Amino acid sequence: MTVAVRGLGKRYGEVAVFRGVTLDVAAGEFVAIVGESGVGKSTLLNCMAGLDTWDEGTVAVDGADLGTLDDDARALLRRAKVGFVFQAFHVLPHLDVAQNVALPLLLLKRPDAARVAAMLDAVGLDGLAHRLPQELSGGQLQRVAIARALVHSPSLLLADEPTGNLDPATAGRVMDVLAQQARREGAAVVLVTHSQAAAAGADRVLQLTSEGIRPR
Repeated sequence: MTVAVRGLGKRYGEVAVFRGVTLDVAAGEFVAIVGESGVGKSTLLNCMAGLDTWDEGTVAVDGADLGTLDDDARALLRRAKVGFVFQAFHVLPHLDVAQNVALPLLLLKRPDAARVAAMLDAVGLDGLAHRLPQELSGGQLQRVAIARALVHSPSLLLADEPTGNLDPATAGRVMDVLAQQARREGAAVVLVTHSQAAAAGADRVLQLTSEGIRPR
């Protein structure tokens, strides 16, 4: 099992964001989590990445209990095993496409120009390696973000509303790339979205509420 969440609960003060969240996502599986705005979808994703804290329950990635790790150890685990696709892309404007995609490999001290080129080809960005982000469309920027998230072959790929800023046609292409490439790479994929069209491409769809999570 790549990621295992057990009885997870998160509160802000006395207000419960969610509680009793339990789920497993296996290597090569694509799971979509849907729910109303404000129910904590992004917070849950951040907990699964060890970017946020929780008040009860456990999160384990590849058998490592994130709750037992300090900040440095969590950062090292994310660097090696987690890919994150943000809604707002978070590409670095002063780096070209290839340099942005190469960042996870450089942080791991594993530079690999051939791997970067292969990922750009896989997401349909071959020929754009030396373009700067401001020269790209929204759909192209999101594909840069996906290539960057997958380039170091993470065990777990987390995507937070990756189609939220895109038109329907571009969103469909991005979802195809996300699903196909993640499955080829063997990552467990967790997508949080309010888009039914985006969720439709997943193997399983789960509904998150303040009372927990259940199949939809």
